[in-house]
Amino acid sequence: MADLSQEEWTEQLAGDDNAVILDVRTEDEVAEGYIPNAMNIDIHLGQGFLDALEELDKSKSYYVYCRSGGRSGQACAIMNSVGFEKAYNLEGGFMNWEGEVTGDE
Repeated sequence: MADLSQEEWTEQLAGDDNAVILDVRTEDEVAEGYIPNAMNIDIHLGQGFLDALEELDKSKSYYVYCRSGGRSGQACAIMNSVGFEKAYNLEGGFMNWEGEVTGDE
């Protein structure tokens, strides 16, 4: 797992043709706004989160975020433990995100 600053995360994401943005927040949090093109799997689902991970392509790169960077760090560690080699945590999470946002109108 790698913790990336917003700048590093954005730059690496922009140059990655095999990237998936993964939002691990709750539905209520996502309703308040999210990074465009993000897929949502709530880490609080426990086994449901693990089951959803099993559906994902492990060869892709996952750019993971939550509200502040804590849950996404956990998610990246879990992903690494089940065979995902490329999981990148957004330091500071969505609350410090300065990029484009969808759904907060």
